[in-house]
Amino acid sequence: MDITDFYDTFFEEAAELLEDMERHLLELDIESPDPEQLNAIFRAAHSIKGGAGTFGFDVLQRTTHIFENILDHLRRGELKLRRDIVDTFLETKDMLQDQLAAYRNGSEPDPEAFARICQTLQQMALEELGGQGTKAAVPAPIPVAELAPSPEPEPEAAEAPAGEAGAERLRVVLLGVAEKDRELLIGELGHFGSILGQTGDVQRYEVELATGESADDIEAVLCFVVEPEQLEIQVLAAAPAAPSKAAVAAARDEAPQLEPETPAAEKAAPAAALAAPPVPSPAPAPAAAAPQPGPTASGKPPANGNGESTTLRVPVTKVDQIINLVGELVITQSMLDQMLGRLDGATHSELVNGIALLQRNARDLQEAVMSIRMVPMDFVFSRFPRQVHDLAAKLGKEVELVTVGKSTELDKSLVERIVDPLNHLVRNSLDHGIESPEVREAAGKPRTGRLTLSAQHQGGNILIDVIDDGAGLNRDRLLAKARSNGLAVSDSMSDDEVWQLIFAPGFSTAEVVSDVSGRGVGMDVVKRNIQSLGGHVQILSRQGQGTTTRIVLPLTLAILDGMSIRAGEEIFILPLNAVIESLQPRSEDIYAMAGADQLLKVRDEYLPLLPLHQVFGIPGARTRPSECIAVIVQGEGTRCALLVDELVGQQQVVVKNLETNYRKVPGVSAATILGDGSVSLILDIADLQRLNRRQSAARQERAAAIEQELMLS
Repeated sequence: MDITDFYDTFFEEAAELLEDMERHLLELDIESPDPEQLNAIFRAAHSIKGGAGTFGFDVLQRTTHIFENILDHLRRGELKLRRDIVDTFLETKDMLQDQLAAYRNGSEPDPEAFARICQTLQQMALEELGGQGTKAAVPAPIPVAELAPSPEPEPEAAEAPAGEAGAERLRVVLLGVAEKDRELLIGELGHFGSILGQTGDVQRYEVELATGESADDIEAVLCFVVEPEQLEIQVLAAAPAAPSKAAVAAARDEAPQLEPETPAAEKAAPAAALAAPPVPSPAPAPAAAAPQPGPTASGKPPANGNGESTTLRVPVTKVDQIINLVGELVITQSMLDQMLGRLDGATHSELVNGIALLQRNARDLQEAVMSIRMVPMDFVFSRFPRQVHDLAAKLGKEVELVTVGKSTELDKSLVERIVDPLNHLVRNSLDHGIESPEVREAAGKPRTGRLTLSAQHQGGNILIDVIDDGAGLNRDRLLAKARSNGLAVSDSMSDDEVWQLIFAPGFSTAEVVSDVSGRGVGMDVVKRNIQSLGGHVQILSRQGQGTTTRIVLPLTLAILDGMSIRAGEEIFILPLNAVIESLQPRSEDIYAMAGADQLLKVRDEYLPLLPLHQVFGIPGARTRPSECIAVIVQGEGTRCALLVDELVGQQQVVVKNLETNYRKVPGVSAATILGDGSVSLILDIADLQRLNRRQSAARQERAAAIEQELMLS
């Protein structure tokens, strides 16, 4: 059995434990810390230490051993919490994360960094705890020269004599554990002490163990291989004496021999973990005279009857593969629909019913598969409490972070790409938005500023807001800075247009360049990144009251509901969430502008006409607006009337990346495959509007040049 098969599980679970640890540290009330939070932080360090020892990650195990001893004093009330102590704990968490990353990459952690954090923790313990047993609780300082991985001890050194003081007889019950995992677990249990007997089957397998280790320590290690609900540990009685090797061998011979021979290389790695001094258990289990049904020694209820876990870890690549296959199914179903349209429905009624059933099932399957890729926004928001904590301290500001809508779900592919833009917006709010405590107090505001991260669904989009109650944007200052940068601006610009100036490349109002901001990079990157995801950014600001930056994104990038439109002989797809309405334009509602531009009046609102055939140069399309269909669409908060020849229909389409297979096409976001096998382009409304404006400006320049030539002639 190769123990490295479980490395990925350990790395993932340890990363989650470190995230939980950081969250609890940031939420701690310094004056009156919650005991439950202190216990949760201790348990996280304790579990990571146990797993690190099992897999032979010596540096990680030794660091967490020192850390958890200090945490144990803290939760016992022997150490008084202060802000600088919390900061040291956060620094330790960062160091554990770096060590975990090193092991994940197949390398050893930095020995100097290891020595530095150990010295910091040891010095803290000696200063804060004084004579309260620190010598026993905290190991002696570790020189850098001794930080190389220690040689692997012989397997026999790991076995604790069962007759030592404090040794117990435990019954370890494995519920619904496959044979491969069970063999590994039995091998690991052999390192905790002496196996006295074992029996059972896949549904319930029992191992009796004589050991000097606590049930909690054993559970912490085994839970990196199986789920907690697959494990029960029952305390039978204190072991009266250590059985001889012959007695242990005889007991093993009499028991059903389902335990395979464990290679020495596997036994050696966990042995190093057990060489560390045992850590006080958070809740020692009382010994019982006989096994009783009910809760296990760890206090948790037994697993369900069949012992099956309720969760399953699946690599993202496998989910993506399923989504691609579902996409192909949607395309195939579209092809069948198109073929069915050429048949007589009355004659082929059974086929029509079968295709309709296939369509419903395909839609349900698509929704179920897409839901697998959806992750809560808490996955994103949980990264920011630490950043806000550290950056506010660096800027000398007091900031409270509030998150709203953490359960709102977003496609995982979007989640990974939204973190960086949000990071820029948060830093910008802290540096430029929220004022210092003195300035806020002088303005009649609370000394502590508030930064809110909010997420909500709206139609087919997700709205992510970054809201601060700071000074807000200064219109006059933005215009002055834009003029000094050579940007074409005027005092008649609307507030929305002025706010959008901050997204211009190189634009910054910071008076001093720092490592936080002021170089004029970041906000333009935010806008480009959001646009590449098919979204846009909106800003609402009131001077003296704060700023709201809203990111609008589609819920998913894989499959979307679209409207098929035709211009000439070409079929295009409009994202349905961008379509507001469609209508037949009347000649009296069309107004000519400078050059060849036109406006369409729709209920007292004048919208620019955007002829699709003209933008893409499509031959054979209708040219008179009154003969076309006007589709009112919205992109980046602005509306326009898109002129097309025909509305073909509404359908689901599978999004195919055009840049990967071809190149970036202006006005187009992606492509899809239609039912007849042809490729259709998916329009990017915002980019289409920008493309039309550039073409319009070019037409006006040509018209002006021609007029100038005529005047000269």
